[in-house]
Amino acid sequence: MASISEERWHKMSLCEQLGNIGSEVGRATKWQEKDKNSFWGAVSRALELFDLTQKDSRWSYRRKELDRAREVFADAVLGGKEYGSNLKDLEKYFMPFAMQAMSRR
Repeated sequence: MASISEERWHKMSLCEQLGNIGSEVGRATKWQEKDKNSFWGAVSRALELFDLTQKDSRWSYRRKELDRAREVFADAVLGGKEYGSNLKDLEKYFMPFAMQAMSRR
């Protein structure tokens, strides 16, 4: 996914934003055991998208949830030692957001 501007990102709905993060989580899951460069690229991109979403003032009332999702993602990337999290479970968390965003198109 090419770099996206903060302005363009903040025009998306929360479902679209979280669905896009979920796409990167899916890519990270796909490449985790296959290709380090692709894996870390997806991880980096997901973290960038988390950061953009956290900066979006429209979601300030959901900041704790967004912070926790990012934290659990980071835990999953690092082996799930803190929360027992894994990328496959996170994909399941993000999938409804992607489905909702697609249904609105």
